[in-house]
Order: sequence, then structure tokens, then C-alpha cells
Amino acid sequence: MRLLNEGALHEVVHAKDLLPSFPEHLARLCTERETARERVIQRAQIERSYGHQLFNGTRRPSRDKVIQLAFGFGLDLRQTQELLKIAEQSPLVPQVKRDAAILYCVLHQLPLDEAQKLLKNFQMHALGN
Repeated sequence: MRLLNEGALHEVVHAKDLLPSFPEHLARLCTERETARERVIQRAQIERSYGHQLFNGTRRPSRDKVIQLAFGFGLDLRQTQELLKIAEQSPLVPQVKRDAAILYCVLHQLPLDEAQKLLKNFQMHALGN
């Protein structure tokens, strides 16, 4: 078994420090996509004041809220997984049935209301509930 040298271990331990903060990343996404946070919050179906708290960094998002924001931005799978990582939430994995349904919706770029319907049809908890 190959052991990490001290420099490589330092990189692994401090890799999180290389990621932007969650609010910084949300602001960057708004700029890149030329969209207002208000529009993202609305499309993510997140209560307005809570959504602004997420954007300002005064609240830490749950995994579901991060996924809702991914839908609000219209992110692809790679971007959604990156958003989850930056928010320090676990990635979507196909081995978990609910995650598999969400992955399907992300891969097919379905809007959040369609994703919620699909989850409901399969008797799974809706996002944000």
C-alpha cells in the first residue's frame, strides 16, 4: 500500500479550503447565468426570506435545499454534485432510490415541479419536506 507523503496529505486535508464558500458559489452562479437570486429562489420553491438567508450565508442549507437550488439554477449533474460538495452535503447516488429519481430529473433537466410530481408518484418525500 502506497502512503501519502506529507505534502500530499496536507493537500487532501486542506482541499476543502480551496472551495469557495456556499454563498460565494451561489453569487458566482447568479453572475455566470445572468440571473437574480430572487428568480432562483422562486424557481427553487424556497420561501423568500429563507432563500435570501441561504444566499447571505446566515443559514446553512439542508441537502434538500441545496438540491432545490440546483433545480432553481437549472444545473446539470456535474454542477449539482459540485453544489452539494461546496455545501458540505453528500452527493446524489443512484443506489439510493430517492436519489436515483432526483438524478433522473437532473439528467433530463426537468423543472422542480415535475421532479416533485415524480417523487410523489413513487411515494417518496418531496424535496424540502
